[in-house]
Amino acid sequence: MGYLLGIDIGTSGTRSLVCDEKGAILGAATAEHTNYFPRPGWSEAHPADWWRTTVDSVRAAVAKAGIDGREIAGIGLSGQMHGAVCLDARGKVLRPAILWNDQRTAAECAEMTEAIGCARLLKITCNPALTGFTAPKILWIRKHEPRVYAKTRKILLPKDYIRYRLSGTFATEVSDASGTLLLDVPRRKWSAEVLKRLAIDPELLPDCYESEEVSAQLSRAAARALGLKAGTPIVGGGGDQAAGAVGNGIVRRGVVSATLGTSGVVFAHSDEVQTDPQGRVHTFCHAVRGKWHVMGVMLCAGGSFQWWRNQMAEKEREMAARQGRDPYDLLCEAAARVEPGSEGLVFLPYLTGERTPHADPFARGGWVGLTARHTRAHLIRALLEGITFGMRDSLEIIRGMGVPVKEIRVSGGGARSSFWRQMQADIYGQPVYTINASEGPAYGVALLAAVGTGVYRDVVEACGVAIRTVSRMEVNRRAAAVYERYYQVFRRLYPALRDEMHRLTELAAGEVGGARPRRVSRGC
Repeated sequence: MGYLLGIDIGTSGTRSLVCDEKGAILGAATAEHTNYFPRPGWSEAHPADWWRTTVDSVRAAVAKAGIDGREIAGIGLSGQMHGAVCLDARGKVLRPAILWNDQRTAAECAEMTEAIGCARLLKITCNPALTGFTAPKILWIRKHEPRVYAKTRKILLPKDYIRYRLSGTFATEVSDASGTLLLDVPRRKWSAEVLKRLAIDPELLPDCYESEEVSAQLSRAAARALGLKAGTPIVGGGGDQAAGAVGNGIVRRGVVSATLGTSGVVFAHSDEVQTDPQGRVHTFCHAVRGKWHVMGVMLCAGGSFQWWRNQMAEKEREMAARQGRDPYDLLCEAAARVEPGSEGLVFLPYLTGERTPHADPFARGGWVGLTARHTRAHLIRALLEGITFGMRDSLEIIRGMGVPVKEIRVSGGGARSSFWRQMQADIYGQPVYTINASEGPAYGVALLAAVGTGVYRDVVEACGVAIRTVSRMEVNRRAAAVYERYYQVFRRLYPALRDEMHRLTELAAGEVGGARPRRVSRGC
């Protein structure tokens, strides 16, 4: 029997896992890396850190699996989307990678929309120009760092930089490439028209494959570093969301995932290209050959909860350390002591701007409705409710597009807590399900590797063997009625406060020399 290896280059760490051909996970490990925030709204990382954490996590996962690394028969790669890694002619990294949650490119988004035309951009790429995407980052580097751009010979996405380190091959695949704004999404290939309009040399881009297609082989040097076998096939893999969807079995119409990680993602499979005319949700190529997906993205979902844990929860962190527990569990227990609606308190989860549905890098977060009666527990519960309301924003848009939502599978940090799962069922107004696997992207690309190496005929067959639902959380109708009223308030707060959010951003930019607000295209 051969074994499959999945590697996911996440925002804060690299996750590697080993599974057998039937999808049973034998060993997994995570190695953390650091991100940097050199100016307000900027987010960067050193690609060398991703390579280090790849080596460390792969070796640890193989050791936990108790196998010989040379028995690995296929490798799948996943990673955070939209990043930009610039390499020179020798393959050397020229500057820190600009990450998906970086917000510096509002001006470049406007320039891109003007150069191509909003309607034309939506037709080709199925998405408006947004600050998180890769193409505006390329334009920013060309404008602000011309010496770097002049030396650049290849621009890679995060997981594809790791592919290069593993194999010496420049390659990507359609799901991750969809998030660059340089792919013709309906045709599943690089867009010659967009590249020409933006004056970007096509030679800067890697070859583009389908997700289960073998794209490279492991080099001898990388095999020695990881303890694997030279020549091991590496499949295209997937952007973290498409790969996570495969890992959750979101490979057929009507099945939707709601994943609460650093970002929050509502993901729906589609058999054809379906787009939102307002560009509020993304339409990308799926990691399933010949299929697409519709996806709404919150920038700071679980990230908002992480911010609270890091900045406001010293007491819970200390208590959790003494008790050998997770501080998030203690925070959820505090929130559970408060009734739904948090007694009139609403949290806006826009700590790093927002993508769906507002497409506004200058949106800002905070609580609305504070009174002297409110406690820390109210603040925590309102924070979790606000994150979940933001997820519902995406769900409502997807439903409005006519995409069926028959089954919602929850995953990520929000799925580990029964309290938060219940909140999701009540706010979404539908039962939510969990599945037998909770590894997400790394697991998904391991299944893609199984398909690419011939274990399964296609991705649907692989998921049918490996994935099944294991729990169902029913809707509490009383709580759902309360949340329906609060959700209607939540959705009106951003439009009411938008101008003042921008004014605050402008004031802060004037004090620290950051980027001043500029309206970003939201569609046509």
